[in-house]
Amino acid sequence: MRFITLWIAAFGFLLGTSSHAQDLAGDYQGTLQAGPQQLRLIARIKHAEGTGWMGAVYSLDQGNDWGASIPITSISVDGKQLKFAVEAVRGTYEGTVNADATTITGIWTQRQSSLPLVFERPTPATAWKDPATHTIQFVTVDKNVNLEVLDWGGSGQPLVFLAGLGNTAHVFDKFAPQFVATHHVYGITRRGFGDSSVPSDGYTADRLGDDVLAALGTLKLNRPVLVGHSLAGEELSSIASRHPDRVSGLIYLDAGYWYAFYDSAHGSLNLDVIELRQKLEKLEMGNGPPDSRPLIKELMETDLPRLQRDLQAKQKELDATPRPMLAMQAEAGASMAVHAIVEGSQKYTHLSFVPTLAIYAVPHDFGPMLANDPSGRAAFEAQDEVSTGNQASAFEKGVPSARVVRLPHANHYVFRSNEADVLREMNAFLAGLK
Repeated sequence: MRFITLWIAAFGFLLGTSSHAQDLAGDYQGTLQAGPQQLRLIARIKHAEGTGWMGAVYSLDQGNDWGASIPITSISVDGKQLKFAVEAVRGTYEGTVNADATTITGIWTQRQSSLPLVFERPTPATAWKDPATHTIQFVTVDKNVNLEVLDWGGSGQPLVFLAGLGNTAHVFDKFAPQFVATHHVYGITRRGFGDSSVPSDGYTADRLGDDVLAALGTLKLNRPVLVGHSLAGEELSSIASRHPDRVSGLIYLDAGYWYAFYDSAHGSLNLDVIELRQKLEKLEMGNGPPDSRPLIKELMETDLPRLQRDLQAKQKELDATPRPMLAMQAEAGASMAVHAIVEGSQKYTHLSFVPTLAIYAVPHDFGPMLANDPSGRAAFEAQDEVSTGNQASAFEKGVPSARVVRLPHANHYVFRSNEADVLREMNAFLAGLK
């Protein structure tokens, strides 16, 4: 039987319709027998605005992030028959709801494989509980937007963890508590993910940074140290470039990439395309200045040559990427929030005001992937070492206040693969702030 993988770093806005009066709102637990592995799943169904349903699926035995969810992108109910789709993993579920809506008996289908799956409403005694040692609260950061905040306790200067794209603050459940002896440790889950609100807008880089600042204000945290993994580097850079007085230090955990620091020497296809699109829109009738000649000159002399350079770099990267990885990337889904965050990225170049620690995996360890293709793996790692190395060097040069650490063959989740190294560097950095 083909193994079914439910886990994917993609989240989004959830909509559904209903013709059934029965109240299905609540949590349902079920266990999927996927080959030799049993996967515990939670389906969380809620009322959508107006009529209909919205929801998410949590796969508790895949990954190390208890709070990460996969959005249910559509829910339909016809009498006792319930159907929902999870587009991010190309999965569907069809089941029959019993009379008191305590059990749903059905079939999970994914990638041409179908397996029986029964969901049941848990009781307080049977509900699967987050094993981590934290408390949870929700803080309001914008109109109708509440963010989940984890508090691992401790005393001393506040230390606030921000997760990468597709993760929640729960991803730090094993790592963050190691600082409670010297700091009061928190974690914030950004909008659009996990149990935080999933609004239809508000995903620009500075808006996400403002969400963090609003949460810090509500929690009354005075000049904390922010620790960001991966995409959270964007929020760190947003705050550092606009409100450096609000924080005491920044720690980038493999997070200082294009969304956090723009390397003008090598450019960024993502950011340069966004800027180019904005300029091209000004050429449309009625959108630009009366005399468009300076804009056209800038496009021809700067933007288009830069785009050509970006495309050449992208082509080189793709040429070095083995076909299995290209196929896996093509299959991966992305939610509305993911797309909106990418579209809302911006160029950060002035980050020299805050003490900073930036840890990079150079090159990255790609685990068992490509184990049967050593030459392909070597070429891919070589390409990664060049691109990541260039970014680390650019960050080091462009942010004089930063200590840049390179960890050879570390995983992107450096705080897991190289926990001792990251703990050592973070503790030394934090001690220096005092």
